[in-house]
Amino acid sequence: MSYTRFAVYYIPADGPLAKFGTKWLGWDVARGCAVVQPDIAGLTDVTETPRKYGFHATLKPPFRLAESRAEAQLITAVSMMAAGCAAAQCDGLALTAMGRFLALTPQGDVSGIGRIAETCVQEIDQFRAAPDAAELKRRSKTRLSDRQQTMLRAWGHPYVMDQFRFHLTLTERMPKLAIPEWKAHAAAHLPALPAPFVLDAVALVGERSQDGRFELVQRFALGG
Repeated sequence: MSYTRFAVYYIPADGPLAKFGTKWLGWDVARGCAVVQPDIAGLTDVTETPRKYGFHATLKPPFRLAESRAEAQLITAVSMMAAGCAAAQCDGLALTAMGRFLALTPQGDVSGIGRIAETCVQEIDQFRAAPDAAELKRRSKTRLSDRQQTMLRAWGHPYVMDQFRFHLTLTERMPKLAIPEWKAHAAAHLPALPAPFVLDAVALVGERSQDGRFELVQRFALGG
C-alpha cells in the first residue's frame, strides 16, 4: 500500500469500544475497510470528516515523510520509541462536547497521556518533511494563539505539546443547538467506557494514496 502521510495514533484494541467507534464513523482504521453505520438520520453527514481518519486519538499529527527517510525506517523508529516509553492511565473516558464537536475525553490526571504524546511528537519528528508555505498558510488561517503559532512553526501542527488535548473524535463541528441531540444519540450507542482508561499501545497509521483514508500500518505496545 502506498501512503501520502503518516501519523501516530491511539487506536482502541479489539473490543466493545473499538467496535462502537468503527460502526459510528463507518470506517475501520485497524482493518482498512468500510463498516455499515447505525441507522440514525444524518449520521453519515455528521461523521463525514472524521470518517477518513477512523476512530482514534492523535498522538503525532499527520505528516509527509521526509525525502531522505523510508517507511521501513519510520516503522523501526516508532517501534524503538514505543519500547522505551511507559504506559499511562487516567480515571476513565467521558462523552464530551469539545467546542462544537463531540469526542471521548480522558478524566482525571492526564499528565501521563501528555507525556506519551510529547514523546511521539519529539522522537519521530526527524521523519517529518517540513511543511511548505501553502500548508503553513492554511493552518495559520484558523484562530491560533501566539503559543499555537509557535508550535506550528516548531512541530508542523499547532495543537501539540502543552497545547495538546487527547480526544477520540466522534463528529464534525455542528451548530450548538444540535449538540444535545447528537450527544444523546452517541450516548445511546456507547458501551460501558473504560475506568480506568489505560494507554498502553500506539499505532503507526498511513493515509492511503488511493482514497485518502487512514489505515493501521503497525501497532506497538508501550514497554518503558
